[in-house]
Amino acid sequence: MNSLIYSNKKRIRIGSSLYDNSRSARAFRSKKEEKRYWILLTSFIALGLLASYGLLVYNNPVPVTSASFIPIVRRRLVAIVAMIISAICQSLATVAFQSVTTNKVITPSLLGFEALYSTINTATIFFFGASAFISFSGIGAFAFQVFVMVLMCLILYGWLLSGKYGDLQLMLLVGVIIGTGLRSLSSFMRRILAPSEFDILQARLFGSVNNADSEYFVLAIPIVIISALLLLMFSKKLNVLSLGKGVCTSLGIKYQSAVIYTLILVSVLMSVSTALVGPLTFYGFLVTTLSYQAAQTYDHRYVFPMAFAIGFLIITVAYFFMYHIFNAQGVVSVIIEMFGGITFLIIVLRKGTL
Repeated sequence: MNSLIYSNKKRIRIGSSLYDNSRSARAFRSKKEEKRYWILLTSFIALGLLASYGLLVYNNPVPVTSASFIPIVRRRLVAIVAMIISAICQSLATVAFQSVTTNKVITPSLLGFEALYSTINTATIFFFGASAFISFSGIGAFAFQVFVMVLMCLILYGWLLSGKYGDLQLMLLVGVIIGTGLRSLSSFMRRILAPSEFDILQARLFGSVNNADSEYFVLAIPIVIISALLLLMFSKKLNVLSLGKGVCTSLGIKYQSAVIYTLILVSVLMSVSTALVGPLTFYGFLVTTLSYQAAQTYDHRYVFPMAFAIGFLIITVAYFFMYHIFNAQGVVSVIIEMFGGITFLIIVLRKGTL
């Protein structure tokens, strides 16, 4: 009898340790981490807004009282809006893409957005000349590029992810092969161009907010807002998708349809960003890596805002320092890509695998 009472007490002690009050299913492990998250998020947003204000008014060639001051600020405001759109697209798309693929190293660039953007612009100047290339702008050209990139991804998803044996890894492999082929094709066409045509093309192939036009915002802003809201509403399912196919299936989530839905939103966001400012290969990866370190959680409801705040801070601070401190306007995207590439190599070398 005494042994039975002792075993019951032992079982109660074991059960109470398993269900300790310190254990919970909340997004943060403690109140301290949650408080740290909100402090960092607020700080990053404030610093990003401060850098934006500096981009708008700092080093303005005309005084505040001049009638030309407001037009210059409006012109700079176009670049700020382009930065906001790029930060939303790149950060949210990369976070969602890594969650779906359950890999924190790869980026949506594997699907060939940059390669297709480069091929479209290179083919335009190659077949139709520099005059046609320069006139290939405006809302029509922007919509065409977004449509072609999204269409390519939809065909890729429909072909490789539908059916009984849909394979996400095979889709990534085919995306890498298509991207490599498009890069080789565009590189071949660029070698045949005249030097003057090559210079005109190269200016557009560099990722820069100067490529953005306020005319694009009529189409870009609604698409980005809708896609971002849909991803935020899908956050809880993304939490489960990041655990892998087996967990999703056991919890009753239709894995293939959820993956295709997420990848469609990713392709829309990446297409808008690439068509608006040009290719930014490692920018999203850099933002996502820093976001997980800062957020200290894998709950997408909190990772998405942190990713946007860090992405907006990085791009605004980079442009402010390069434009107004170092007077190096043409290398901003190169600097961001360099730091992103270095971060990628460090993580790969530390992990020893993709």
